[in-house]
Amino acid sequence: MADQLYLRYYSGHVGSYGHEFIEFEITGNRLRFALNTNYRNEGLLRREMHLSQAVLDEFKRIVAESEIVKEDDAKWPKKNVVGRQELEVMLPPYHISFETAKIGSLVDVQNSDDPDGMRVFYYLVQDLKIFVYSLISLHFKIKPTN
Repeated sequence: MADQLYLRYYSGHVGSYGHEFIEFEITGNRLRFALNTNYRNEGLLRREMHLSQAVLDEFKRIVAESEIVKEDDAKWPKKNVVGRQELEVMLPPYHISFETAKIGSLVDVQNSDDPDGMRVFYYLVQDLKIFVYSLISLHFKIKPTN
């Protein structure tokens, strides 16, 4: 239990299609995923799965190697009408929580008051999202290909 991982990521905004967001959370060995978009009437997609120790270790490695625990979001852009992103990670002995405006591209990162810290956050989030999307794609394949 000493190295138990808790990770939560949220990115969303309220716009012409309502509250659109992506959120995933890892608690223990359970991954919960939600994606809400009303674009083309797609609606809310929820998925939940249990993760093996190897997958949990990979999440821990990604977080640890990013060195996100050395960063501080005090100089990062505050949430705004474009939306917000939140990242919370508990991996003893660390507990970090960040909130910032949505990042559209690396130009937003470069133009911020803390481009180095924002870059660490940006790439960590990209790595985590790609890993989660890959797990969902592998686990919930609807039409297997030949």
